[in-house]
Amino acid sequence: MAMTLNIGSVKLTKWQLALILGTPLAIGLGTYAVKRWTAAPKGVDGEKKRPKAKIEKQAISLDGTAPDKELERNQKSAELGEKLSPLKEANNYKTEGNNCYRNGKYDEAIIFYDKAIDKCPKEHRTDMAIFYQNRAASYEMLKKWSKVKEDCTASLEFNPRYAKAYYRRARAHEATNDMNECLDDVTATCILEMFQNNTTIMFADRVLKETGRVDAEKGMRNRVAIVPSACFVNTYTRSFIADPLQTMEVPVPSESDAPTKGFLRAHRAFLKEKYEEIIPACTEEIESSEAEAQYKVEALLLRGTFHLLCGSYAESQQDFDAILANADADPNLRAYAYIKRAALFIQLDQREKGLADFDEAERLNPENPDVYHQRAQILLLLEQIEPALAEFEKAVRIAPDHAIAFVQKCYAEYRLSLLAGDQRRLESVMHTFQNAIDRFPSCVECYSLMAQVLADQQQFPQAQEYYEKAMKLAPTNPALIVHQAIMVLQWRGDIEMAVQLLNKAIEVDPKCELAYETLGTVEVQRAQLKRAVELFEKALLYAKSQAELVHVYSLRNAAVAQINVTKKLGIDMNSVSAMAQSGLMPQGVA
Repeated sequence: MAMTLNIGSVKLTKWQLALILGTPLAIGLGTYAVKRWTAAPKGVDGEKKRPKAKIEKQAISLDGTAPDKELERNQKSAELGEKLSPLKEANNYKTEGNNCYRNGKYDEAIIFYDKAIDKCPKEHRTDMAIFYQNRAASYEMLKKWSKVKEDCTASLEFNPRYAKAYYRRARAHEATNDMNECLDDVTATCILEMFQNNTTIMFADRVLKETGRVDAEKGMRNRVAIVPSACFVNTYTRSFIADPLQTMEVPVPSESDAPTKGFLRAHRAFLKEKYEEIIPACTEEIESSEAEAQYKVEALLLRGTFHLLCGSYAESQQDFDAILANADADPNLRAYAYIKRAALFIQLDQREKGLADFDEAERLNPENPDVYHQRAQILLLLEQIEPALAEFEKAVRIAPDHAIAFVQKCYAEYRLSLLAGDQRRLESVMHTFQNAIDRFPSCVECYSLMAQVLADQQQFPQAQEYYEKAMKLAPTNPALIVHQAIMVLQWRGDIEMAVQLLNKAIEVDPKCELAYETLGTVEVQRAQLKRAVELFEKALLYAKSQAELVHVYSLRNAAVAQINVTKKLGIDMNSVSAMAQSGLMPQGVA
């Protein structure tokens, strides 16, 4: 297969949804960006300038007037005996205030802005908005946050589309930890600025992550356990090389035997994909007498595994802890309790505990390939590519015929060759991928990972061929369908086809978190914000890890904020998107 491999143009991100519409998006992986931002923000004088590294310390400019010249004109008018109009007199006070502000005399600046506000006729709404906003700037420098909020609110009463007042009030809300109000105000700023200001976008991104983190912590405490789909469980179990729960020999009862119970019933339910029966059957085994309980440790391991898959993390840890506290338990079962508890800790964002459990599992059995394979997958997720590759190599050395470990090692080599910028190594990796497919022609992961690599390389027609081959092997795998949808957006920008594919993914697996999340992101791009919120709420039901919850809550919060703001401002997000794409700015938004 002839192809051109491109190192420089590939941009891999932790969350593949950043590939939506082929644009690297800053806010919530597609939630805010309705137009790619290709230029640095401009200063008052129109010259491009780079945003400062620390947003907190970046001062917002005042109204952009040239104070010295304005004051000079007013002084000349006074010398000539001209009587200043109330508006001109108010602007004279404002100019004096601006000079004080720029010289760090904030209390004096406030006095002049007071005079400007008192003098200005209230029908001059734009000027009144500026005076209040400038006084808020002085209060901000004095960290009088309630005064900042009051003055920004007054400014917005005179000019409801004054982006600078929204931005300053957002910073005041952040200072007082009123993050939902902060999110609404920074969202209003983004919309009024047509998503053109990188500094505002970076601020919004920070606020979204914080609101997502807070909501995720609550969500983890209140989440309802949900039995996962058969496809999800199958993907999980296939990731193991020698899990004793899958390899152990269990007596198969004949039709004439009494009904099975306890672990034997649980294991039979596992094989028949009757997953809702597993936890009760394991509990029956665990709570039975020592004389009756032949598989108590196995039952703890299986129940702990399904508590983990259902998102019942406290219960899962209790079961794994019980195994590890039992010094008489089979060492292999204890090793897998460590491996699976490690995954649990990673899900809870307790990285150090997770990696320590992998070390304990390795100490128990250094020749267990799953120690290295599972640890490699975690390291790959954590963007530790080189250590991940070393772990994949250990797993493949012990289990050379395990297709998934082999092809995931290829993928880690691919990622590392990109990081190194090594074109020759990249070409060698692509040949290794093809060898993996030739060697393991029935392994769906070989085709799907090859397709993802080709899509990363923007070799879309070839990627589509491999996705089609993967789909023949696993026609009801929702993740394959979702990745195809993402590629269709990258490749052709065909939103309708992508939506069809994503709805198909949900149809084949109504519990597929990735499908709801991706479709929600697409609906945001189509300005269907209420529908997007519904989809994100669905995704939250099936999200498993703390990181996933933070991410999806951030997406949802961004969409909710856009609904709130556009309703308040009377703005249609469809028109915002269209104007942002064309570069037009509506009147009154300045």
